[in-house]
Amino acid sequence: MRQTARVDISARVDYAVRAMLILAEAAAEGSGPISIDALATRQDLPRKFLEAIFADLRRADLVVSRRGSQGGYVLGRPSKDISVADVFRAVDGPLAEVRGLRPHETEYQGVAAHLPSLWVAVRASLREVLDDTSLDDLRTGDLPDRVRELLAAPDAWRNR
Repeated sequence: MRQTARVDISARVDYAVRAMLILAEAAAEGSGPISIDALATRQDLPRKFLEAIFADLRRADLVVSRRGSQGGYVLGRPSKDISVADVFRAVDGPLAEVRGLRPHETEYQGVAAHLPSLWVAVRASLREVLDDTSLDDLRTGDLPDRVRELLAAPDAWRNR
C-alpha cells in the first residue's frame, strides 16, 4: 500500500480556530467575554484541552482573559488583524517543518540537493493561504481571491 504525503492539521489548530471564530463573531456582534465552558459547548470541544489551547493563545496575545462573573475571553485585537496562521503558530509552532528543521535549514547531498527548494515552496504556499486569511475573512466567508482561486481548481475537492 502506498503512503501519501500530507499536511496534518492538528486537533489543537482545528479547535483553536473554531474557538477563535466564536470570539470573532462575538466581537462583531458587540458581545462581551465568552467563557471556556461556552466556547466548548458551542463547538463541542473538550474543555480541558481548550483551556491548554487558550493558555497558548493568551501567551501569543491573540486573546485576553477577563475576570469576574461575566468573565471569559475576548480577542486580543480585531479579527481582521488576526490571521489563521497567527492562530496556527500560537498553538502548533511553525507552519512547516522537516524533521524538526525549518525548510530553509534543510540540506541534502547528491540527487536530493534541490529538495530544500521544494520544502520552502510548500511553506510559501501555506503562508499564502494561512497568512492572507483573517479570522474575519473566514467568519464571513469572504475569503481572499487566491484562496477562492485554489478552491475553484477542478481537483481541489478530490482526494488523491
